Amino acid sequence: MAKDSKLPSTPSGSSTSDSEVDAFLRKLAVTPAPAPGAAGARGRLIFAMDATASREPTWDRASHLQAEMFQETEALGGLEVQLIYYRGFGECRASPWVAESDKLLRFMTGVFCLAGRTQLGKVLKRAAKETRQKKVSALVFVGDAMEEDVDHLGHLAGELGLLGVPCFMFHEGNDPVSRKAFQQIARLSGGAFCNFDASSARQLRELLSAVAVFAAGGRRALADYSKKTGGLVPQLTHQVK
Repeated sequence: MAKDSKLPSTPSGSSTSDSEVDAFLRKLAVTPAPAPGAAGARGRLIFAMDATASREPTWDRASHLQAEMFQETEALGGLEVQLIYYRGFGECRASPWVAESDKLLRFMTGVFCLAGRTQLGKVLKRAAKETRQKKVSALVFVGDAMEEDVDHLGHLAGELGLLGVPCFMFHEGNDPVSRKAFQQIARLSGGAFCNFDASSARQLRELLSAVAVFAAGGRRALADYSKKTGGLVPQLTHQVK
């Protein structure tokens, strides 16, 4: 991105700084495009979420954000999406792969948050297992905490990097331990990291939509999408080739 390029200012009170968003967009722009599949094949994206008690205030908002993020992919043939969530005492579940956002939304609205420890390792292992069976274009994770061995998570993230599954890590809140772990997972997998809070929901929606479009159609689709949308995404036009 040229030095004189400017991102829209972050809403007052948002923890998503311009520099973080800029870094996220730069990373997305240079992420290797998903390998082309068979004619008519959809991109595949895993959408993973922390459903422990601390996320309860924002769970409903996130449910609707994930539905909106896939609307832009319909013209590209859409996405196949799998939701993975963890909560409570060792509970980590995955939905079937679905191609309609309303089906995934119905699945999510049936989930409620429960107190428990994080299980991000299980999410990363599941992503590796899924892509060995059929290529996964990307993994998106939204969470606020990390209570696991970071070296173990780094090893799993590195395996996903070798498999070509970038992890796009969205961190809610300001916990420094979680932030560092999410940044390392993103880096080792070849993905990107971005922080957000309740005041930056619009930015999160735009960034999630950009990742979904990328997973569905690669860099060319992302470039086309950036030409027609407002907000942050047009900043990608100078980066995507």
